[in-house]
Amino acid sequence: MAEPEQGEIKFHQVGQLKTGSYVLIDGEACQIKDFEKSKPGKHGAAKARITGIGIFSGQKRTLMKPTNADTEVPLIKRGNAQVVAIMGDTVQIMDQNDYTTFDVDKPKDLQGLASGVECEYIKYGAQVKIVRKK
Repeated sequence: MAEPEQGEIKFHQVGQLKTGSYVLIDGEACQIKDFEKSKPGKHGAAKARITGIGIFSGQKRTLMKPTNADTEVPLIKRGNAQVVAIMGDTVQIMDQNDYTTFDVDKPKDLQGLASGVECEYIKYGAQVKIVRKK
């Protein structure tokens, strides 16, 4: 059985992260929705509590780490695509630069998707999601 494709990552110091940026929590790419720093205690460094929402699953996750520790930040690729076909709950899109096709779950909050419509997508590893219609 083939290994699931992993996306590229870089390392970033926890204290430098900001709300709206991306971070890997439990192996899932998440967008930071809430970021709290606690003051350094008697015996240690300041801690950061990061609450993120999974980009592809929508699941809420929490990460607690010292602010001077490194954490994994996913490199999210963005691209423009054209809808090729709609098959029930699946949409097939084709990248407009390198003509690769992806089968993506149909977004519930996006109306007016049809063949030939241009859209923007994000990709991390093997996961792809349509962000918005152009």
